[in-house]
Amino acid sequence: MAEDWPQMWKELGLELENHDKLMAALGPLYLEWFAGQPNRPEAMRYFDFVISEVHGLRIKELLDHKGKGGAVVGTFCLFVPEEVVVALDGVAVGLCAGTDFSVPIAEAELPRNLCPLIKSFYGFKRGKICPYFESADVVVGETTCDGKKKVYEHLGKIHPVYVMEVPNKKGPADRELWRAELNNFVAAMEEITGNKLSEDNLAAAVKKVNAKRRALRRVHELRWNDPAPISGKDALLIMQISFYDDLERFTRKADEVADELEKRVAAGEGVFPAGTPRLMVSGTPMAIPNWKVHHVVETSAAAVVAEEMCTGFRYYKNTVNEDAKTLDEMKEALVDHYMDINCACFTPNEPRLDDIEYLYKNSGAQGIIHATLSFCTPYLLEQGSVKRFAAERDIPLVAVETDYSEGDVGQLKTRVEALIEQVST
Repeated sequence: MAEDWPQMWKELGLELENHDKLMAALGPLYLEWFAGQPNRPEAMRYFDFVISEVHGLRIKELLDHKGKGGAVVGTFCLFVPEEVVVALDGVAVGLCAGTDFSVPIAEAELPRNLCPLIKSFYGFKRGKICPYFESADVVVGETTCDGKKKVYEHLGKIHPVYVMEVPNKKGPADRELWRAELNNFVAAMEEITGNKLSEDNLAAAVKKVNAKRRALRRVHELRWNDPAPISGKDALLIMQISFYDDLERFTRKADEVADELEKRVAAGEGVFPAGTPRLMVSGTPMAIPNWKVHHVVETSAAAVVAEEMCTGFRYYKNTVNEDAKTLDEMKEALVDHYMDINCACFTPNEPRLDDIEYLYKNSGAQGIIHATLSFCTPYLLEQGSVKRFAAERDIPLVAVETDYSEGDVGQLKTRVEALIEQVST
């Protein structure tokens, strides 16, 4: 190790035995699932490095930022306005939530029939296994589902928590609620950081975050070529890392990937043979190290070419308007942007179907996997709408409900292979 990470983890208060077990399990899994992919883009080496230091160098950077007077804000959701955090000299980071390693710890307090993502993040904090949790000055939660909303009450007893109320509809009164929530969030972040939001710092932050979204869109839209110049698994990894890495460095590195992919496309070079069956994935977001669905697809002679989810199109679909001049106008631009996210928490939610149709048509996908985490009520209930949408358009679709365990991989592979056979005939 270049640095004494165990000492850093100890000072953070991590439970080192369980943390070591987690890292010992994730390392070999990553090597098996990612390093062996044929013809990977050279620019992916940076993202391999990020994963190798995800609990080391990146945590040191966060602690160094705090040492200089900055704040670290932990998040789980796209509705947390990262532009405000960045403007106030904060760093917004995603929190550990994508593995069943911590689920048994959570189930000592929470019900078993609860979304795996919620149990995962709560177990990581309760078990003191995630250094991002222990580095965060505050966790910003949101009311996108009842499970999260109630577990934030438990979390607030063991870590500072601030909860934003996300409206469930998109009418004028709902926009007014969200506008008030944004103003309340600004006030809370100003108190936490000791800084004041201004026209200058917010305008600069909007441009930085927009640049990240544009870089991600470049990478993901280049996948729409046949042959695909990058695997869906690597594209998902880039998307996941965007929630952890240094903002400006990540943007540069994502653009470097896109530059390389453009050259591959021009040369007709891909990571799969031309004509490989192409699928898109829709549904519940996938936090690191939840790569199971993509791995099953891409070890079954098919490619994932798009994701209609928070760890995908929903994040980089739009940018925030940069033409606003006054602080009030800039805040209104943030209201516009975040109210255009088509999360399953909204009712009605027809625009989400529009997003699915856009991605399906433009990515060249031949079928859809609607992948939902067990007990994820909003996405499980919207599954029916997505099925009807697909049936009306004769789009092959398979709906799968899964969790973070490996116990259903065989069953999942059987269903995915059946979809691949359907789109190949």
